[in-house]
Amino acid sequence: MAENLSGDFKLEALEADMRRLAEEIQKHRENPESRALSGQEIVKKSIQSIITPPPPPPAPQQAQGGALPAYAAGAPAETKLEIEYLVDLAFQHGLDKANAEAMKSSPFVMDAFHDTLAAKLYPELQRRGILK
Repeated sequence: MAENLSGDFKLEALEADMRRLAEEIQKHRENPESRALSGQEIVKKSIQSIITPPPPPPAPQQAQGGALPAYAAGAPAETKLEIEYLVDLAFQHGLDKANAEAMKSSPFVMDAFHDTLAAKLYPELQRRGILK
């Protein structure tokens, strides 16, 4: 489901979010507390800043290929599908709509959604020169 997303990021709703995200990433880069963070951690913090979720636990290690985070591997199939649905929703309808849906879910689903989304957006943000 989420793996079948287009890599060209031409979707209008996501383009507006990418501009907002680029601004937020720049703010986090300028913050001395964020200097030690990896690019993907900065993306995650920027997404969280935009959609103002509850404070997250420390960033977990991602599974290969930008799939679901490694810690979600043992989650029930319904939970994995919910996370993939939220990522698809973000790509199709924007971060705000996907976050509104994620807020109805458990903290685990919300965190995994943010981690998965950060992993998927990170390469595109690098390509655009927003992240190194």
